[in-house]
Amino acid sequence: MGVPGNKYEYNPRIRLAISPSGTRRLMRTIVDITLKSPQIAVDALSEATGLSKQRIKDAMAKGACRWTHKGKQVRLRKAKREVKAGTRLQLFYDDIVLARKAEPAELLTDFGRYSVWFKPHGLLAQGSQWGDHCSLLREAEVRLSKPCFLIHRLDADAAGLMLIAHDSKAAAALSELFSGRALRKVYHARVTGHLEAQALSITTPVEEKEAISHVTTLVHLAEADTTVVEVTIETGRKHQIRRHLAGLGHPIIGDRLYGKADAKPLQLIAAELEFTCPLSRKKRLLQLPPSLDDVRPGA
Repeated sequence: MGVPGNKYEYNPRIRLAISPSGTRRLMRTIVDITLKSPQIAVDALSEATGLSKQRIKDAMAKGACRWTHKGKQVRLRKAKREVKAGTRLQLFYDDIVLARKAEPAELLTDFGRYSVWFKPHGLLAQGSQWGDHCSLLREAEVRLSKPCFLIHRLDADAAGLMLIAHDSKAAAALSELFSGRALRKVYHARVTGHLEAQALSITTPVEEKEAISHVTTLVHLAEADTTVVEVTIETGRKHQIRRHLAGLGHPIIGDRLYGKADAKPLQLIAAELEFTCPLSRKKRLLQLPPSLDDVRPGA
């Protein structure tokens, strides 16, 4: 770890992780510095951490660095940018997070002011302070080269349809569909055991908040003793479908939180979105192509 010297001052947010074996190794650290004089960003952070410039550049490109720009804390990706005296730089370095890779998303339809994507299992909806290279939002920004706004979320473990807006007004209008329950959301899930349900409504609260799910059996796979169900939800609580199905005694296959860990990814997929577009007033029925629905039999 570098020393403050006369170039910058440390703010009190520094962590040094120790590996399980006890060997001292920089695994996760937060470096928070304020420059006392103009300096190239990568140089300042390399000196402050003792990490090579190449590792710093990689971390910055993956969204692990923030700076104060126009009064806001935003990601700084340009390693060679010269930053002014008084600028605050933060590096959230975690070599495990930065080494992660995820399956790429698939652009299904671009409506201009918003686009429809298939988010695969393991890809985040958006990044964290530790990086955003394994997120749908960042992938959309890079591939489309235009502003991207997250409208709704989907568990990292789940897969399926997601919307990304490309201007703030479109984002606000589409977000209102979700918050106002003016959108039909259909999910497919493969659960353990034989679950026989025909429009079964589950109203068990989630974290003391109203939560409503409707479950219908599509097919029971006797040989594997699993059931594929269709779930529509009126609310969007955290892990709502996972909790409701586990509460019936039929957790989703691959659910490490509410069921049993499995070699397969979480067998939950957002398969359909139906709504009236607030921008064009046209009805939209967005369905996942059968080739991407790895929960349904025969997919």
